[in-house]
Amino acid sequence: MKQKNNNKAVLFRLLAYTKPYRLSLILSLLCALISVTLSLLTPILIGRAVDYIVGEGNVAFSKIIPVLAELALAIVGSAVFQWLMTYHTNKITFRTIKDLRTRAFHQLNKVPLRYIDQNSHGNIMNSMVNDIDTVSDGLLQGFAQLFTGLVTIFGTIIFMLMMNVTVGLAVILLTPLSLFVASFISKHIYSKFAEQSKIRGELSGLIEEMVGNQKLVKLLSYEEKSQECFEEINERLHQCGVLAQFYSALTNPCTRFVNGIVYATVGVLGAFTAIRGMISVGQLSSFLAYANQYTKPFNEISGVITELQSALASAQRVFALIDAEPESSDEGLLSVLACDGSVTIQNVSFSYNSEAPLIENFNLKVKPGQRVAIVGPTGSGKTTIINLLMRFYDTDSGEIILSGTDIRQMKRETLRNMFGMVLQDTWLFQGTVRDNIAYGKEDATEEEIIAAAKAVHAHGFIKRMPQGYDTVLTDEGSNISQGQRQLLSIARVMLRKPPMLILDEATSNIDTRTEVYIQRAFTKLMEGRTSFIVAHRLSTIKEADMILVMNKGKIIEQGNHEELLRMNGFYAQLYHSQFERHTD
Repeated sequence: MKQKNNNKAVLFRLLAYTKPYRLSLILSLLCALISVTLSLLTPILIGRAVDYIVGEGNVAFSKIIPVLAELALAIVGSAVFQWLMTYHTNKITFRTIKDLRTRAFHQLNKVPLRYIDQNSHGNIMNSMVNDIDTVSDGLLQGFAQLFTGLVTIFGTIIFMLMMNVTVGLAVILLTPLSLFVASFISKHIYSKFAEQSKIRGELSGLIEEMVGNQKLVKLLSYEEKSQECFEEINERLHQCGVLAQFYSALTNPCTRFVNGIVYATVGVLGAFTAIRGMISVGQLSSFLAYANQYTKPFNEISGVITELQSALASAQRVFALIDAEPESSDEGLLSVLACDGSVTIQNVSFSYNSEAPLIENFNLKVKPGQRVAIVGPTGSGKTTIINLLMRFYDTDSGEIILSGTDIRQMKRETLRNMFGMVLQDTWLFQGTVRDNIAYGKEDATEEEIIAAAKAVHAHGFIKRMPQGYDTVLTDEGSNISQGQRQLLSIARVMLRKPPMLILDEATSNIDTRTEVYIQRAFTKLMEGRTSFIVAHRLSTIKEADMILVMNKGKIIEQGNHEELLRMNGFYAQLYHSQFERHTD
C-alpha cells in the first residue's frame, strides 16, 4: 500500500510539471478521443457493408459505395487526429522534461557543498541525464498511450453493448482477468526496475571515479581490483535486469492468452446469436473486429506499464535530488559591504560528522592586511577553516565576523566576491585560454587579461601555444601541464584583484624556479590585502605576519616564523624536518 501511494504521489507530482502546457494536454486528449472514436466506427461500417452483400450476384453496390466512402473518411480522419495527438504529446513531453532537468540543475547549484561531498558524483550525473531520459521515454509519452488505450477499451464496450447486450456482458465479465494479469505483472516489475535504477547509478559512480582517476589507477596497479568492483556491481545489475526483463517478457504472452479467450468467447457467442437471428452476419463481423480491437489496448497498456514502472523509479531518484535540502536563503541579507579585511573568529565549533568533533572553541583575530599562514598535519582542520570562512559549510556554533559583520548576515555571493581563491586542485573548462583567465571577470579587457598573465609569468608559455590566448583548452585543461594549469588559475585571481586572498597549496604544482616568480607576484598582490595561506611547504610562509600551527582542530602554536622557531615546539620540528639534513 505504501509503494502504491508513493507511486501515485510521484505520478501526480510529475504531472504537475505539465501545468504550463495545459492547452496542449487538452488538445492531445481531445485528438486522442476523436481518433479512437473514428477507429471504433470502422467495424460498424465494415459490418454494414457485409450485410449489403446478400449472396453471389446479389450485391447492393449502390449502398456499399457510400459506406466505403464513410469508411475511408473514418480511417483518414483517425490517422490525422492520431498524428495531431502525437505532435502535442511530444511537445508536452520535451518541454516538461526540459523544465524538470532545469529544475534539477538549479537545485544542484543550491544544495550545500556537504550534499555534493556525501553523494557519488556519477550517481548525481546519472540522475541528471539517464533517469530524466527514462522519465521522458516512459512516463510522459506512455501517459498518452495509456489514455488512448483506456478510451478504446471503454468505447469498444459501449459499442458492443449497443449492438448486443449478451455478447457485450460476456466481454465485460472477462475484463477482470486482463486487469488481474496487468496488476500482477506491474507489482513485480516496479520493484525490480527501482532496484535496477539504483544499481545503475552505483555503476555510473564507479565508472566516473575510474575514468577521472585513471592515472592513479594505473600507478597503483589497481586495474584488477577496479575490474572486480565493476564486475560485482555489473553482476548485480545483470541479475536484477534478468528478473526485470523476465517479468516484462510475461506481459505479451499473458495478454495474448487473455486476448484469445476474449476473441473465442465473442466468436462462439456471436455465432449462436447470429444463428438465432438476433444479429446479422455483418454485425457478427463487427463483434469479432471489436473483440480484437478491445484486447489490443491491453497488450499496449501492459507494455506501457513496464515503461511506467521504470520511469516512476527514475522519477523518484530525480525528485530525491530536487528535494535535497538547499542552502539557507540569502533573502534579506547584505548585498553590499565595505571590506577592510579584518576577520574575527569567536568560539567556533564545527564537525563534518557529529560523532567525530573536529574544531572546538576556535578563536582568532586577524587585522586588516595581515598575512596569516595555516600549517599542520593532514586532518588538522586547515582546509576546514577555509571552508567556514567561505561559508561552504556553516559553523555548528560560534561566529565569524568579517569587517565588523557576521558572515551569516551577508549574501554568499557578497562574501565570496571579497575573496580570491587559488586551490591545489586546478579547475579549467573547455574554452579558450582567454575565457578561462577571465572566468571570474567576464568584462575584462584584453589588456587586463594579458597583464594578469604576465604578472604570474604565464604570458610566455601562452604566446608559444598554437593560437596564443585563443587556444582552446580541452576538458579540465588536459592538453597543458599541471603547472601551466595552476598558473592560469592564479592569473584568474590576479585579474579580479579581490580585497582578500585564500591560497590553499597554491604553488604545490609549480617548479621551484617558477615558484620564486609566483611568490614575488603573490607578495605584490597581497600588499594591503588580508591573506590566508594554507601550506605544507614551510618555505612559502616565512614572510607571513602570523602563522597558526593547528593540530586536531585547535591552534597549538601561534606567532611569526622567528618566534615559532624560538619556541622549539611543533612548528620547529616541522620546519627542521623539511630543511635540515640528519646524519646517523
